[in-house]
Amino acid sequence: MRIDHFSYQQASRVSVLGFALQCLTGIVLLVFGRLAGDTTLVVASTAVLCGLPVWAALAVVFHQHRLERLESLEREELAQSRGETIFQTSALDQEASARRLGQMHRWLMPLVSLSVALLLFGLGMWNWSRLRDMQDPGPDGVAFAVGSSLGWQLAVCIGLALVAFIFARFVAGMSKQFAWQNLRGGAGFMVSSALVMLATAVGIVFHVFQRPIVIEWMALGIAGFQVALAVEIFLNWTLNLYRPRRANEIPRPAFDSRVLGLLAAPDNLVRGINEAVNYQFGFDITSSWGYKLLLRSSGALVAIGLVALLALSCIVVVGPGEQAVRLRGGSIAGRVHQGELMWKLPWPFETAEVVDIAQVHALPLQTSNMKIGRVNLWGDSPDTENQRAAYLVAAPKLAVEVQRDLGTGSEAALVLDPMSPANSADVNADAAARGISDRFALVDADLVLIWRIKPDGLLSWLNFASDAKVRRVGYEMREVILREMSRRDVCQYLSTRPLDEVLSPSGAALATALRERIQGTFDKEGTGVEVVSVQIPALRPPGESAAMYEELSMDTQNARKVKEEAQRIVNTTMAALLGDARLAAQAVDAIELWRVTQRAKGEAAPETVAARLAVENILVSTRGQIATQIKRSRARRWELHLEARKTASEVLGQAGAYHMAPELFMQRKLMEVLSQSLSNVRQKYVLGIDPNRIRVDIQMQQPEVGFNLADYVEKKSDQ
Repeated sequence: MRIDHFSYQQASRVSVLGFALQCLTGIVLLVFGRLAGDTTLVVASTAVLCGLPVWAALAVVFHQHRLERLESLEREELAQSRGETIFQTSALDQEASARRLGQMHRWLMPLVSLSVALLLFGLGMWNWSRLRDMQDPGPDGVAFAVGSSLGWQLAVCIGLALVAFIFARFVAGMSKQFAWQNLRGGAGFMVSSALVMLATAVGIVFHVFQRPIVIEWMALGIAGFQVALAVEIFLNWTLNLYRPRRANEIPRPAFDSRVLGLLAAPDNLVRGINEAVNYQFGFDITSSWGYKLLLRSSGALVAIGLVALLALSCIVVVGPGEQAVRLRGGSIAGRVHQGELMWKLPWPFETAEVVDIAQVHALPLQTSNMKIGRVNLWGDSPDTENQRAAYLVAAPKLAVEVQRDLGTGSEAALVLDPMSPANSADVNADAAARGISDRFALVDADLVLIWRIKPDGLLSWLNFASDAKVRRVGYEMREVILREMSRRDVCQYLSTRPLDEVLSPSGAALATALRERIQGTFDKEGTGVEVVSVQIPALRPPGESAAMYEELSMDTQNARKVKEEAQRIVNTTMAALLGDARLAAQAVDAIELWRVTQRAKGEAAPETVAARLAVENILVSTRGQIATQIKRSRARRWELHLEARKTASEVLGQAGAYHMAPELFMQRKLMEVLSQSLSNVRQKYVLGIDPNRIRVDIQMQQPEVGFNLADYVEKKSDQ
């Protein structure tokens, strides 16, 4: 082919046509996807529209090639008409279009390639993250959507894919010419658009046959394809920086993908495979009659294989412990088969759903499990890597505990009582008391639901929910719903149980109660599931509060110990005082009644006297220390009384003698007193007595020989 400005003009027109077709395809997919609400079409439109910069750059470069050819032709005609002159300008001044073309190959095409790579990578990662979020959208997220006009969507995708592939083949054929070889990049992006639309059409077909997960995979595949194509373009751009350049060589742009080039020209791929086969065998095996026979019979062999596959799809082997049903258009057709051969229509008219009902499944009710070692101590540091939602349980009322342990009249019970007069002045006392009394507590628990399908529950299980698998969770939609229902029942049940009952259950009472409650919910919703058991591998207070809970338990035990010790002292004291500790409350009540009556009505009131007598009767009727002391006091009183009466009788008996001789009686009594007082005195002196009335009786004795220390000490002490 002659390379002139007409050839480049044709390439420029084809590039503009490719730009228009690429733009029209992308806009149709985007608008149709937005109107129909189809997520896959919107994702496919982003992949198609990324090819617009490629066609625009090719149109500009081929137009510049045309200008360069016209400039070269004018220069040659001018040289032939004028010849050589001394006023001839330099060649560089005459090749402005050529210089501009060189700058485009040097700067424009690499920059466009790098821009397309960044655009593909950014849109691919954005689509990937958005699609991943759509698989588990949550309450406020946007879910993955499939349009309602599936027939029109399929027709649009297949029609546009066919047009794009035909145009890509046409452009790939043009690129075999040396002047048009850069059209390979445009053909590659056009065939990539065809592949994207073909993948969308395949997803729509599977969605029609009740396989919605396939279209989600296709959308994720399109996003991954964008990222992979961006990586290839970036690698080509990097290698072009170090690739040696030859004179008069048209550089190959980085957006010219080698992989897409093979898909745009499949005959080159077949030719390459033939050459590889010939190279492996060492001779031209592709020209032999056997190879040609194989190629001629390949269509029949493929047809026979498809027929065999369709025939085999009519037979389904249902093993022991398994049950199966036929699905026609997504609905159940026929009865439930178990342990037998099941015949059905070939795929895709009918499919089979085989379920192993004898298999026992384990479903954790939390997103992550605790790290449990050989010994799980509450005082150990909590697991900070796994953040889990704690379960809410009912805590015992503090006021009830205080009143039970300390009594209703204690100071702590009065403070915590909302109806107490001490709290009447506090505005927030009622709310604070309710916040303390009716509070809740938290526990960290690992719960595992062990379940299986009932022998007669397969139909209920299949009709319960969809079997679509949530990618982030890793479970089917049925299992996700079962887990949420179980967590709801667990939360409702634990919120009514006190904390001590949850942390210290009696035997398997907690697990049994949870199993029965969850089984009732499953039966009510018609899930067809049998709850085998509810396992509780770990159960502890949340986070760092476990150590505080241990301290609270120890403080509670210490408080009870102090209370019991005080009660023991009270019982011992009351038993010693009253003889029976059970009479202590009766005696205290009687004394309190006597005091109240005395303050209200006075000491002499009959009610006060009766209350005092009641107290005395209670105290005297026992055999304790109080009754003994009262009896001793009474005996002492009678002893003193009798002694006083004895003295009084003696005095009255001496009254007659005194009246007969008062002076003699007084002297006699005085001498008796002196004799009694002076009988123990060693030295006696009589002063102030009439000498005529004194008679001295002296006895002379021999003193003892030696030093008597006792006499000396007595004399010294007397001085």
